[in-house]
Amino acid sequence: MGAMSARTPENNGPHRAGFACFVGRPNAGKSTLTNALVGQKVAITSNRPQTTRHTVRGIVHRPDAQLILVDTPGLHKPRTLLGERLNDVVRTTWAEVDVIGFCLPADQKIGPGDRFIAKELAGIKKTPKVAVVTKTDLVDSRTLAEQLIAIDRLGKELGIEWAEIVPVSAKEGAERGSSDKGGGGRRAGGQIQLVADLLIPLLPEGPALYPEGDLTDEPEQVMVAELIREAALEGVRDELPHSIAVVVEEMLPREDRPADKPLLDIHANVYIERPSQKGIIIGPKGKRLKEVGIKSRKHIEALLGTPVYLDLHVKVAKDWQRDPKQLRKLGF
Repeated sequence: MGAMSARTPENNGPHRAGFACFVGRPNAGKSTLTNALVGQKVAITSNRPQTTRHTVRGIVHRPDAQLILVDTPGLHKPRTLLGERLNDVVRTTWAEVDVIGFCLPADQKIGPGDRFIAKELAGIKKTPKVAVVTKTDLVDSRTLAEQLIAIDRLGKELGIEWAEIVPVSAKEGAERGSSDKGGGGRRAGGQIQLVADLLIPLLPEGPALYPEGDLTDEPEQVMVAELIREAALEGVRDELPHSIAVVVEEMLPREDRPADKPLLDIHANVYIERPSQKGIIIGPKGKRLKEVGIKSRKHIEALLGTPVYLDLHVKVAKDWQRDPKQLRKLGF
């Protein structure tokens, strides 16, 4: 990294700063790309859709620019009030950012999900759009070329003018197994930097908006809640895909601890919609809830860099996805 950051910017160029968001259907590689750009796990990566409900921002600091990544929830055909509200959040976010990166995986043909998003994007005229072809390490060069042509065609058909179409592999070292890429694992990092290089010129001129060193501007409590929610969903998604919300009631340092041995007390409630779901989350003899606690505590300690005592309770909030009052209380 040393060599990269030592490169002095051409001082005649203006400093740019602004917001970008990546969109794409679930598993298009949005969070992986965000994390690779920021160089740290920020957005919650999950192998299932719809886990990033909150706007998590990662920040790419450059001497001549600051790129702030806003993670919008996935856009999907709404079935509930929550679904509609999420879609509204998505559309307003798209209209407010300075550039949109539309992620399309190289290993899957463009499908109805991509078209649904592309049509929505076509309606947002002013924001520049970059098509980012992800997971290129999974395909050969011919498949990649076909995908690039298909994306170009999709743009023409819907009247979207792509500012760029850029292929990337976000997996560091993913190239090792294949011989035709060359450059070993180092190339992936360069490709990710290329995405930043293409997004930055599309940002408005202006000073940095966040102090150096900030990687995310998500309040810690929300990130902690997100980590608990991710652990709680692991293994029960099929039974409870959306019906879990987590609220961190309080995070307080334990009083009587010596300065070199701090402990953070975290009290959190896991809300489900129906009493029948309680057993699923808690598990036989409380085994599942205990696993959720152990797992999320490890992640939380890694995030906050301090030992944590985690107190988890499961509560029923009747049909919270459909109830505006509950939604507000749970932060939506």
